[in-house]
Amino acid sequence: MTIITFLAFTILVGVISYYATRKTDEQSSDGYFLGGRSLTAVVIAGSLLLTNLSTEQIVGLNGQSYTEGILVMAWETLAAIAIVVTAIFLLPRYLKGGITTVPQFLERRYDKGTKAITSGLFLSGYMIVLLPIVLYSGGLAISTMFNVSEAFGISDTAALWVCVWGIGIVGSIYAIFGGLKAVAVSDTVNAVGLLIGGLMIPVFGLWEVGNGSVSAGINELMTTLPEKFVAAGDSESSIPFGTIFTGMMLVQLFYWGTNQAIIQRALAAKNLKEGQKGLMLAAFIKILGPLIVVLPGIIAFYLYESEITNADQAYPTLVREVLPASLVGFFAAVLFGAILSSFNSALNSSVTLFGVDIYKEYINKEATEKTIVKKGKLFGIVLAVASMLIAPFIANAPAGLFGYLQEVNGCYSIPILTIIVVGYLTKRVPAIAAKVAILSGVILYTISQFVLAPMYGDSYPHFLHVMAILFVFNILVMLVIGKFYPRTTDYVQLHTKQVDITGWKYVKPVGLAIVLIVVFTYIYFQ
Repeated sequence: MTIITFLAFTILVGVISYYATRKTDEQSSDGYFLGGRSLTAVVIAGSLLLTNLSTEQIVGLNGQSYTEGILVMAWETLAAIAIVVTAIFLLPRYLKGGITTVPQFLERRYDKGTKAITSGLFLSGYMIVLLPIVLYSGGLAISTMFNVSEAFGISDTAALWVCVWGIGIVGSIYAIFGGLKAVAVSDTVNAVGLLIGGLMIPVFGLWEVGNGSVSAGINELMTTLPEKFVAAGDSESSIPFGTIFTGMMLVQLFYWGTNQAIIQRALAAKNLKEGQKGLMLAAFIKILGPLIVVLPGIIAFYLYESEITNADQAYPTLVREVLPASLVGFFAAVLFGAILSSFNSALNSSVTLFGVDIYKEYINKEATEKTIVKKGKLFGIVLAVASMLIAPFIANAPAGLFGYLQEVNGCYSIPILTIIVVGYLTKRVPAIAAKVAILSGVILYTISQFVLAPMYGDSYPHFLHVMAILFVFNILVMLVIGKFYPRTTDYVQLHTKQVDITGWKYVKPVGLAIVLIVVFTYIYFQ
């Protein structure tokens, strides 16, 4: 029954995606890479949320909340503020310029060299870090949930390989052969399932804690484990409270405002109004994110503290123990969809970056749109196979994988955010300043976290503080260079008129309401 439910929901998603995209022109760049610039608010919100939410986050953050409590909700709730900033400040500028990729803006603002370096950084991050780790964590979750090794009489390692390649192949079909719209539509359907399935886990868990009453379960947790419901982390925690005002917001702004795998959904909006509504809907739902990725870890601590030896086992253990057997297949299908989403979204963005920013620019300047799409797909196949080969070898990944990923991603996230912010806020800072800032950011952060941090241990500043320090430093470097070696002319953003950029009239009041909810949440859990 579990397998039948799993297959039924998975096939349903595929059928819906096919029918929703069968009339989209996949031969053009806009059609393939941006779904014909036709995405509506609900589709954008659903795709954003499911691209963001995957096994490394669901399992990883619940593992951290099992150990540290609600303070790790910062990764979720503060994202809402970053999404609001993106909707009000960045998206209007992106859509006005009619860009397909973030590096395209950097070419117009600086030069082709800056675009090439940035595209290379994005692709390196996806290829070396994101894609293999999504496949590994997803393969491990599916393998464990279905007990694949026992079902097929194979070793745990072989079961992991089977699941990794299964996820990789299905995800590649969506991302490479379906284009962005297929990815976005499948994400939307899976997002509905993930919200339903994800919320079922804490509900059943609280029901168990409260002996048949969810409200009694909440009271029991907050009375018995008050230390788990303190939002402000101390200096020994993974997220000291001070980092919320420094590097944490920078990481969130990069992820939601400039990361190609995320912002590509908003770039595909049919107009600015739909894009802003989609982002605001996603921001509101992100505030509820801790119910899925934080609360279950605390419930697992209450119920199974003496049984769980590895914090990352908290979520799978809770699912196995409290979810009725009849719903396991549905939840596994939803989780499978979340894994696919993160994989195929990053893969689709990699195909876009290669086709638009590298192949067209440096390999075949005369390439037709059909050729660009074709070569992008070929690159995607190579990248997908490479990721599937690498993924199973991450079996010895360090504990606290989610935090570790954020730290490693700082090598390219903060430098890219730096040059985008300066690019939009100034008119005369030259291209050489952007190149210096990128190289400075990558080199200094790498030295800081992989040479100095191990040397000084606990006395060294938190990596989020380091990000903020380097962000400010590199902005100052760019401004100084711009002062002494300015551009000869002011940068003026062109309006390509590819979509209507009339904003949503309620975007600012709704954005303010979302920010106030986040602030109130922190005050309540102080």
